[in-house]
Amino acid sequence: MKAIKFKHKGEDRIKLVFPYNSEIIKLIKQIKECRWSQTNQFWHIPYTKEAFSHLKKLVPEVETVNTASVTTAAKSGKFLKMETTQEVELDITDKKISIKMRKNDEDIRFIHSLKFSRWNTTTFCWEIPNYPGNLDVINDYFGKRIRITSLHEDVNVTVKNELRTINKNDLLIIHTHSGRLRLIFAFNQNLSATIKKIPYYCWDKTNKWWTVPYSDIILSQIKQVAENLGMKILLEKEPITGDGIKKLSPLDIPNYRCVPQEYVQKLMEMRYSEHTIKIYKSLFEEFLNYHFKLDPKQITEPQILEFVRYLVSERKVSTSYQNQAINAIKFYYEKVLKGQRKFYFIDRPKKEKTLPSVLSQEEVIRLFNSTDNIKHKSILMLGYSAGLRLSEIINLCIHDIDRDRMQLRVVQAKGKKDRYTKLSVKFLQTLDKYLSEYKPELYVFEGMSGGKYSGRSIENIVKNAAQKAGITKKVTAHTLRHSFATHCLENGIDLRYIQSMLGHESSKTTEVYTHITTKGFDQLKSPLDSLDL
Repeated sequence: MKAIKFKHKGEDRIKLVFPYNSEIIKLIKQIKECRWSQTNQFWHIPYTKEAFSHLKKLVPEVETVNTASVTTAAKSGKFLKMETTQEVELDITDKKISIKMRKNDEDIRFIHSLKFSRWNTTTFCWEIPNYPGNLDVINDYFGKRIRITSLHEDVNVTVKNELRTINKNDLLIIHTHSGRLRLIFAFNQNLSATIKKIPYYCWDKTNKWWTVPYSDIILSQIKQVAENLGMKILLEKEPITGDGIKKLSPLDIPNYRCVPQEYVQKLMEMRYSEHTIKIYKSLFEEFLNYHFKLDPKQITEPQILEFVRYLVSERKVSTSYQNQAINAIKFYYEKVLKGQRKFYFIDRPKKEKTLPSVLSQEEVIRLFNSTDNIKHKSILMLGYSAGLRLSEIINLCIHDIDRDRMQLRVVQAKGKKDRYTKLSVKFLQTLDKYLSEYKPELYVFEGMSGGKYSGRSIENIVKNAAQKAGITKKVTAHTLRHSFATHCLENGIDLRYIQSMLGHESSKTTEVYTHITTKGFDQLKSPLDSLDL
């Protein structure tokens, strides 16, 4: 085992380098504040005399990289990385890292600590797979000794069944239908470091490309960094592919089956929302009629997997639809039939995280001015002024408007939670005009025959208003909620208040809006600048 001093989040730590050994791992876990670095793939302990003494008792054969005696190092509490002028040559491809160096026991032990490292007897060099993080670990260990002799930067990738070669100075950016940017380029440490600072970045190990959420700010940032690096930018949109087959209808198969009544009763018994019940019924009904010849109680796990594959390959549904379908099926077998909860070997798709689309304040003004219908304008203004979800706009009652406290009470919203949000003065003026003209009885917005207003009608109102306003972005009722949160943040409202008004259970959900806005960032001052140095 080798002990090396290194910096971790501004703190001095001791890195432990040794070949994988479960017994040694059990021992070093006894050291207080011993941690595993998932990024760099090694164990490390505090840089203190006590921690090192404890390590020496557990693993007597441990040695420091410094040639000074271990006794002297332990007394001083300092461990210095070995200084050497021996140069290390790297040959990097997209699949492996080749290392040429002079024979050195310390260096060889380090290379042995990397998984799947091997000595190539033909080229007389060490080879390590170019897995994510391996190059960073090698760079951290060898430091200034590294000399890159060859960097095979041309990349061969398959995009939509077409084999393409990306030259070493090219950056291919593909705007996908899922609302993300696919970034394909040869190895470039500076560009990779920039991508890792973007929220929700992802490295696709199979296809060897990066993906990040799409926004104008993120796209501009990536293009600026690439231009500074002298790279040629190739910007494309993902081609439109054919739509999947339609969902089965009662006309497609004989003896079309509806959802069993006990399924609906169980959903109601467990207090699922009306919206969830409607979705689960539709999804489970599709499953029943896919296997319309089989008794649902006798359907096996392979047949469930067959249906899920049908959704992906033939129906071409979204990842969200696929996950909901799996949940609807599991509910029947685990809750309705009271079967033992089990794990189905179903590959749940990983949902690609995207940044929400947001309107500028000028676009919001154009949206409101595009309609003369007082009811339609009230709906638009309510969604934006209070940051409400579509279902919350529909369910808002007249008695939920607190004019004295200038608040709106949102009852039993998502997650069956109540909350209060802001009642805008300007919206109240428009609302009073609407109420005096339409005179609704219970709900703020009611249909022609009374009762709740249709959610589809509200979406059409938003869509038509956006078209009249000349807004090219995809605008939905939820876009107004995102715009409310972003503009609140830009106006200096604390993130905790925004979280409360939106009804987010976790602050991390609200923090996504900090990645959309950059307003005021140029006014921020580092605390270092305030010090009298």
